[in-house]
Amino acid sequence: MHQVLTVIPARMQATRLPGKPMADIHGAPMIVHVWRRAMAAEIGRVVVATDADEIHDAVRRAGGEAVMTRSDHTSGSDRVFEAVNKVDPEGNAEFVVNLQGDLPTLEPRLVAACVEPLRGKGPHIATLAAEIRDAAERDNPNVVKVVGTPIEPAGHMRALYFTRATAPYGEGPLFHHIGIYAYRRSALERFVSLKPSLLEVREKLEQLRALEDGMRIDVTVVDTVPLGVDTPDDLERARTLLAPQG
Repeated sequence: MHQVLTVIPARMQATRLPGKPMADIHGAPMIVHVWRRAMAAEIGRVVVATDADEIHDAVRRAGGEAVMTRSDHTSGSDRVFEAVNKVDPEGNAEFVVNLQGDLPTLEPRLVAACVEPLRGKGPHIATLAAEIRDAAERDNPNVVKVVGTPIEPAGHMRALYFTRATAPYGEGPLFHHIGIYAYRRSALERFVSLKPSLLEVREKLEQLRALEDGMRIDVTVVDTVPLGVDTPDDLERARTLLAPQG
């Protein structure tokens, strides 16, 4: 059985929602909600990687595992890689999930769905997408699209490109990329060793670095897009969705 390590990178420097990981949602910081969702996936160890004492301490108080990482990382992937080597220096975890810390309403099953393609041969990296149902999202550059070719089993694609443009052209579905990644550990090490690529810089999409280097990314198509909290309005939506019932 492959061991999976889920790492949630979190920092306090968000510009649109300062202090985002510590934003209160019904008595618990957002980062704790995300940690709980990752634990509920029940696929392995979960660690929050941060450079902020308040995030580290909040996760520990909630009963979670957290590790302090350097403050000068330029990407979440670099922070994840440092954390992996700190908490698992023996290399027991073969698969590493990079889970964003701003998905407090995440359905735990999506984490397991992201990892699934790695259990077969072929992909270096796996991720998620959902078919776009809202016409306004087709032309929205903030909604990243994945262009892929169908592969077996049904509901999976091999990614050919990621873009902020409306693509592919012509009739047919478009797919909204969901930014959760599962890496083979060797692929994560390879990825963070690479310099930012031409298309990555142009599109402002880190995953293009992997494709430009010839790495294979497989995509599981799911039926929901988790709410990413980037603004005060998003935070209020999350609070509404997570409001206690009854």
